[in-house]
This record gives sequence, C-alpha cells and structure tokens, in this order.
Amino acid sequence: MKKTKKALLAATATAALSTLALVPTAPASAAVYTVEVQLQTVSSVKESAGVHFTCPVNQVMTGRAHSGDENAYTKYSCSRILINGEQVTVESRGWSPSQKESSSFYETSDNRVITGRWHSGDENGYTNYESGALWWQGRQLRLVSGPWSSNLRESSHSVSASPYHVMTGRRHSGDENGYTNYRFASVTVDG
Repeated sequence: MKKTKKALLAATATAALSTLALVPTAPASAAVYTVEVQLQTVSSVKESAGVHFTCPVNQVMTGRAHSGDENAYTKYSCSRILINGEQVTVESRGWSPSQKESSSFYETSDNRVITGRWHSGDENGYTNYESGALWWQGRQLRLVSGPWSSNLRESSHSVSASPYHVMTGRRHSGDENGYTNYRFASVTVDG
C-alpha cells in the first residue's frame, strides 16, 4: 500500500510540475503608440485655375471645402502626423493619371494618403491627385480605411477628417450641383 501511495504521490507531483511547465508566461506588454493628427495649414485656391495644390512637406490632406462653381475657391486643410511626439515623414509622392472631374473616382493605393490635387476648368476639365506613403522610425505606417462619406453637394460643403484620420479618397459626379464623397483612414503602427 505504501508503494502505491508513494507512486501516486510521485505521479501527482510530476503531473503538477508538467502543468506548471505548460502555463504560458505573461506576454511582454505591448508597445503603446500615441498617434496625433495636427492641423497645420489651410490654403485657398481657385478651383478652375489649374493650380497644382500640394500640402507642405510632411503634411497630408485632412479636409476640403468648396462653395460655388468652378470660379469659386476651394480650401484644403493639411495636417502633420506625430507618433509618440515624433514627426512622421511623407515619402514617395506621385501623381495619379488624369480623369474627367464630372465622373471622377480616386482612392489611394495600399497605405498611401492624399497629399495634393490638381484641377483645371469646369466639370468637363480634368483632375489629378497626389499621394504619398507615411514613414516612422524606418517603417511604413498602415492605414485602415473607413466607409465613404454621405453625399455632399459640391457647390456648398466642408469636410474634415475625424481625429487620427487622413484623407484617402474622393469621388465626384456631375457639375457643382452634383455630389462629392470622401474616404478617410485611421493611421496605425504595426508591431
């Protein structure tokens, strides 16, 4: 009987040690990142003038407002992005192909943000967009797209990104009485 008890106690102790060995250690605390999108500049350009509007260095588009027809002015809002208080850089800027404004649809490619826009003429004129990639501490930042905005009348609207978001898309249909929609994305840091 004593041998059976000893064997049972030894088996129980071994099982307990095995169980303890299988319990995972607590994971290292995940890095915490504070993302800030700070409005820096608001610029007005005549919509039909054919001006290549671009946000200043290391700034991205976070808002647009327009009132009137193609002879009126458009306001662009540009912001800088900080992560843990450190400036994010905007690299690899490039322009999209031209498209007719009256049936335009533009959305940035993977993890890029709108940094500029060019338009010339009325709704029959052409529009291009400039986009760039966001970099911080040697890695490209990821953007998580949200839904498209509701319809906004082009001739009388103002839109701004919500906190932590940047502009990644715009579509427009018709003339100044037609509708415009926008798409925004949140800025995230992976790993």
